[in-house]
Amino acid sequence: MSDTTPVTLLRSALASDGTRPFTTFYDDATGERVELSVVTFDNWVSKTANYLQDELSVEPGDRVALLLPAHWQTQVWLLACWSVGAVAVPDGDPAAADVVVAGPDALERGLACPGERVGLSLRPLGARFAAPPEGYRDYAVEVPGFGDRFVPYVPPSADDPALEIDGRTLTGAETADAGAESAAAWGLAPGDRLLSTLPFTRASGLRAGLLAPLAASVPVVLCRNFELIDESARERRISTERVTRTITDSEG
Repeated sequence: MSDTTPVTLLRSALASDGTRPFTTFYDDATGERVELSVVTFDNWVSKTANYLQDELSVEPGDRVALLLPAHWQTQVWLLACWSVGAVAVPDGDPAAADVVVAGPDALERGLACPGERVGLSLRPLGARFAAPPEGYRDYAVEVPGFGDRFVPYVPPSADDPALEIDGRTLTGAETADAGAESAAAWGLAPGDRLLSTLPFTRASGLRAGLLAPLAASVPVVLCRNFELIDESARERRISTERVTRTITDSEG
């Protein structure tokens, strides 16, 4: 079995060209646009992984329910979970999780988690909540003070479980392989840029919005609430962002 994982792919991208865009996020309900280079994205991942390991005491094999939309911070949390060896469970049952990470629309649901609860405001630029949500730690308040280099106490193996989605549990290697398979199927190659509108609650959305671009070492443009803009605005975005491949609900 391959020893490639999403984390080793991120390390490779960092070593190859850390200044290139890694992810660009749009929320067409708010007008937000955020672009992160590989270096900046990796810094967020490292801070979050240190937070998981040192503050929340997450260990390899712990389950982290991610009640989050397709968002750049969701990408960060996925890679941070895999960095510490935790099992990421998008849209997972919070009652069966060791940690829950919830966006503003899922805070009530996430209270079922018996362990640590982390709330994300999902406001522009990773801003904190206007008022701290009851029963939750505010990610934007807590994570900035953590280091931007991460060393796991127990390095995860490519054979360890990493992802639960669509009723399946995938190892780190299988998660990376799923991205590579989709990258090959979509013909992604250096110079491409993929745009995805798919949610991260489905395997197809994770492949389009993170795993395939990571495998092919190409930037991704995540679009939330894309249906709110008209066809001409969509065409302008595709042109402006130099998108070469678009994955929509009809294709996922």
